[in-house]
Amino acid sequence: MKSVLITGCSSGIGLDAARALQRRGWRVFATCRQEADCERLRAEGLESFRLDLADEASIVEAVAETLRRTGGTLDALYNNGAFACPGAVEDLPRGALREIFEVNLFGTHDLTRRVIPVMRAQGHGRIVTCSSVLGLVGYQWRGAYVATKFALEGLTDVLRMEMADTPIKVILLEPGPVTSRIRKNSIAAFERWIDWKASARAAQYQTSLLKRLYEERGPDRFELPPSAVSAKLIEALEHPRPAPRYFITTPTHLMNIARRLLPTRALDWVISRG
Repeated sequence: MKSVLITGCSSGIGLDAARALQRRGWRVFATCRQEADCERLRAEGLESFRLDLADEASIVEAVAETLRRTGGTLDALYNNGAFACPGAVEDLPRGALREIFEVNLFGTHDLTRRVIPVMRAQGHGRIVTCSSVLGLVGYQWRGAYVATKFALEGLTDVLRMEMADTPIKVILLEPGPVTSRIRKNSIAAFERWIDWKASARAAQYQTSLLKRLYEERGPDRFELPPSAVSAKLIEALEHPRPAPRYFITTPTHLMNIARRLLPTRALDWVISRG
């Protein structure tokens, strides 16, 4: 039975991935930041334990627990865990950027480094990392998240090239609008870090970002369910020659083309019309 370690499984993309891979016969280690979420996943039959990407000791313990359960092997890693901190770039304190990079980039990188020696020793492995359409293009109010995903894209591209002489395959998933709790979960970071009332853009916050954050507006245009991501994940994990990137949702396909064809001002205009 092949094994996979997944981060960010409390809901959305990670939870659907854990369930989908378990149904296909994978041994899934579905990790979450909070023990209460792990308990809920264990209750439905998933193997689940804590992994907090912001905590180096937690990463070390989770990798050790995974290897203890498998006898020292791991076939695949799915880097899915991440969070957002919305707000205008000019209003982002240094601490906000430090916090989001610790999870979305540094923690993910740390975890990846720790499983590579295992995969080298066993002679195979897949590392799949969930990026975003916001790893391809920027978007207003999303500067912190965009910065982490741009960095993650670059780091993963280089890792893929460096791993080309090994049996380890490195793959990026590129979702766009997918049903998840990332918007609701981002409210806590927004309220902690962004003093929007003191911002020069206070009026714009009221007419734009606050409505998106706090109002239930239904699905976004082109939004797909998490199962769309899981379908590409399965291909990335099981295809004998996986693609370096899998684009998911219409906006991701379109933005991948637009960023290459359009001049910067034209691309800015297209994105601003959203």
